[in-house]
Amino acid sequence: MSTMRLLVLGAVRQRGRAHGYQVRADLELWGAHEWSTAKPGSIYHALKQLARQGLLLAHETAPSTAGGPPRTEYELTGAGEREYLSLLREALRAHDQKTDVLTAGVGLIVDLPRQEAIALLTERVAALDGWREEVERYWSPHSGDLTEFGHIGEVMRLWTHTAESQAAWTRGLIERLEKGAYVFAGEGERQITLAPEPGEGPHR
Repeated sequence: MSTMRLLVLGAVRQRGRAHGYQVRADLELWGAHEWSTAKPGSIYHALKQLARQGLLLAHETAPSTAGGPPRTEYELTGAGEREYLSLLREALRAHDQKTDVLTAGVGLIVDLPRQEAIALLTERVAALDGWREEVERYWSPHSGDLTEFGHIGEVMRLWTHTAESQAAWTRGLIERLEKGAYVFAGEGERQITLAPEPGEGPHR
């Protein structure tokens, strides 16, 4: 899955209509340039590519009153909305996503209804438990003593520990969501952190 695709669609969606600088600034505000491939050049490339694919609608705007050049503003099309939600659901459901994909999914999770998010995370826990059981069944020695595999046994320990720790974190998140943490889609107005325009203070 493309983390960039998910992030850019999500950033545009949060603003409703956004130009490239706003998308870049928002993603940097979220720290995405540190944990994903969301760098300036790739962000602008992704915007143009998503527009060519019919997932974003490009609007040419007039030059700014300050004398700057005209900018292209983007908004999600119906196909873009469907693609975004599909990517978001998969980012939360799958147990074998890379860390940046899962991070993006968690960062955008409130765009889904609460119960759907909980259901997707529950699927993730089941997949993680299944993967751990598969590792133990097919990749562990019959004696159960991993020292038989020498240092390769550490690979098995890494896999099972990763599955167990990720499942535990996911169960904790599910519990917090079931108790009402955060404001999800359809639950009312929520605070959205957006980067300010140059020369402006932060706004939400």
